[in-house]
Amino acid sequence: MPKDTVTIDLTGINSKAAIHQAFKQHLGFPDWYGPSWDALWDAIIAVVEMPDEVVLLNWQKFAEACPKDMQILRQIIADYHEERPAKRLVLVE
Repeated sequence: MPKDTVTIDLTGINSKAAIHQAFKQHLGFPDWYGPSWDALWDAIIAVVEMPDEVVLLNWQKFAEACPKDMQILRQIIADYHEERPAKRLVLVE
């Protein structure tokens, strides 16, 4: 079990801007962080010290509201696991 876990509850998140705001708030991204997938990648790889595990709860409504963005997020998760094998970014229903 990872020693350092951050859980982000995505209940009520149904837009790209809202999910990026949740990431910024829970993961301590800098003020200049903007709502883009490239900015998320840069932040989790090079800007902030990520916890051992980030759990994204209740992501289904976001996936329904923003299927294209969910597809991008899933790719980021896969790429993150390749880039940082000791860390985890997981979707939990």
